[in-house]
Amino acid sequence: MKSNAPYFNPLPDGVEMNALAVEGLSYAYGKKKALDKISFSVALGQCGILLGPNGAGKTTLFSLITRLYDSPEGRIRIAGHDLRRESNRALAQLGVVFQQPTLDLDLTVEQNLYYHADLHGLSRRKAKGRIREELERQGMYERRKEKVRQLNGGHRRRVEIARALLHEPRLLLLDEPTVGLDVPSRRAIVNYVHELARSGQIAVLWATHLIDEIQGGDRLIILHQGRIQAMGSVPEVLESTGAASVGEAFDRLTRREAA
Repeated sequence: MKSNAPYFNPLPDGVEMNALAVEGLSYAYGKKKALDKISFSVALGQCGILLGPNGAGKTTLFSLITRLYDSPEGRIRIAGHDLRRESNRALAQLGVVFQQPTLDLDLTVEQNLYYHADLHGLSRRKAKGRIREELERQGMYERRKEKVRQLNGGHRRRVEIARALLHEPRLLLLDEPTVGLDVPSRRAIVNYVHELARSGQIAVLWATHLIDEIQGGDRLIILHQGRIQAMGSVPEVLESTGAASVGEAFDRLTRREAA
């Protein structure tokens, strides 16, 4: 993948630095509480790592942020827009890569991206330029005429990331995007996304259970049984838990109730 220098449009006056702010958010499936009054934020220029075991509540949280679910308790703001009261404005600032692939395998790379651009109201001229920019950054422009089914898993993920960025969102959600990929593909995506966040014009919230996808400058949010167990920079989480590594801190925090 090519280097990712800052390329997003400058922030307009009045846009807050927190691309995502979650306040007192809860959600339950019947009597089972999946999220219990969680609060956190991710600022522009930050890569937030949502770290948790299976069943921690990561998928429920992403479903609430993307408005697939709605919670009567708590508040979500995206780039300063309240998700419940200003849904269209909030979601316009959001790019998403789901864990399950969502590209149309029988369309070309370019056709998939044009379809997404149409959904966001980009003109044909604007879409053409943005598609070229994003594919070139990921070394995929020469493959734009190929059908998606001809691509391997890593290249499909690159296309999905390019698609999520076409409309220049302020928040990028990644739901375990490297699951099932080989090591070189995983490493390339991890490095690219972190460089993207360092541009300072976008925030990333990356849900994962893989410790090796975390870098030193990340903001950690460790979620277990619907509650945030620790939050902060990597050094802050290590200090608060007395652990020597993120893996050790994670084990201590997620096994606490079983001990």
